[in-house]
Amino acid sequence: MPLSPELLEILVCPLCKESVSPTPKGDGLKCPQCKRVYPVRDDIPIMLVDEAEIEE
Repeated sequence: MPLSPELLEILVCPLCKESVSPTPKGDGLKCPQCKRVYPVRDDIPIMLVDEAEIEE
């Protein structure tokens, strides 16, 4: 089940406070500012900087 639009509307990157958007595969949430991708496991976004990967 994808994340609800209401949840996506309020989620922000914990580092730079920018809104995040789903990755094309739907397995993460990407911040356009710092390029971090936060994983989504079992439909739960893991919004921890230590868990994020940096993508270009």
